[in-house]
Amino acid sequence: MTRIRDGRRWSMLALGVFAQTASSIFIHGTPFLLPALTARGDSLVAAGGLVALPTVGLVCTLIAWGYVVDRIGERVVLVAGTALMFVAGVAAAVVDDPVAFGALLFLGGVGAASSNGASGRVIVGWFPPDRRGLAMGIRQTAQPLGVGIGALTIPWVAMHHGIPAALLVPALMAGLAAIGCLVGIIDPPRPPTKAADRANPYRGDSTLWRIHAVSILLVVPQAALWTFALLWLHRDLGWSLPAAGLLMTVTQFLGAAGRIGAGAWSDRVGSRLGPLRQVAVAAVIAMAALSLTAWTGWWWLAVPLMIAASVISVSDNGLAFTAVAEIAGPFWSGRGLGVQNTGQNLAIAAVPPVFGAVITVTGFPVVYAIAAVAAAAAIPLVPVAKRK
Repeated sequence: MTRIRDGRRWSMLALGVFAQTASSIFIHGTPFLLPALTARGDSLVAAGGLVALPTVGLVCTLIAWGYVVDRIGERVVLVAGTALMFVAGVAAAVVDDPVAFGALLFLGGVGAASSNGASGRVIVGWFPPDRRGLAMGIRQTAQPLGVGIGALTIPWVAMHHGIPAALLVPALMAGLAAIGCLVGIIDPPRPPTKAADRANPYRGDSTLWRIHAVSILLVVPQAALWTFALLWLHRDLGWSLPAAGLLMTVTQFLGAAGRIGAGAWSDRVGSRLGPLRQVAVAAVIAMAALSLTAWTGWWWLAVPLMIAASVISVSDNGLAFTAVAEIAGPFWSGRGLGVQNTGQNLAIAAVPPVFGAVITVTGFPVVYAIAAVAAAAAIPLVPVAKRK
């Protein structure tokens, strides 16, 4: 590994976290527009479809961005993607046509997809294996931090300044990220190319496919809580939107700490997959308990369980992400991470409209139970842990 100063390594990590946080707000913060969209008369199913458009844009281009990262490097991809997200977000804030607004949400999702693989590749390239889990855990805090910032800001901005103006929150962050990545990111070195290095790691080995499947199943509880917990607190428990948004922000900050802890744990035990299995077991227990207490009306217990489930449900992401990057290798990790994120975000895109329809018919507890079943299905699919 080429030697650089520790400060430069950590500064690039910070830039990656900032770029990914802006992307996370654009992708995962838009569901916090649901109260404003339903208040103006949109059905929950229609509003869920609209807020899923950034995720649709993301999943359509994750693998393509990964291919570009593998071919030309991380810095160009980070700068181009965050710049595109900035332009789309600013344009969405000034258009009146609903079709154009939806199209710009989609385009912003396309830009947001760039940082998913590229920022992870910067970390895998510049951090040694015994510090990679911690570094990737810190990088993965961008997702819950983005959701937390989105929960705190987007409902308030939408309420006071309108729905389009709420998109300026991630757009302005993306503009700053584009400038920072242009100045501060250095593409990590790659080893000399050999035919074996470029061999497809998916051929003849199911490990990567199993990790992808586990991540898709484990993202269902995460997406269910990110999308509907605020609405559950507001509708079923009678919380005000500011209070519910504040609690969601707190849970996301706690989730960020959980990701760092999971990454450090994996460094300590020398395995990403052993901790991944244990997180899956904890997710089943937490979501099942939340479903039961929400159904019985034990709000005094359901709210703490929602907080615990929100932390647990995001703790697996960094473990799986790091495992994919390490197993795929430097010439395939861009595409491997693209496949990883595509599968997860397809599931995330399906959650708002599908679970919105389920909630309309049956209520929130059934959705939490379905999420517990999805997490349970992931447990036997986790590959056997390999100690390093």
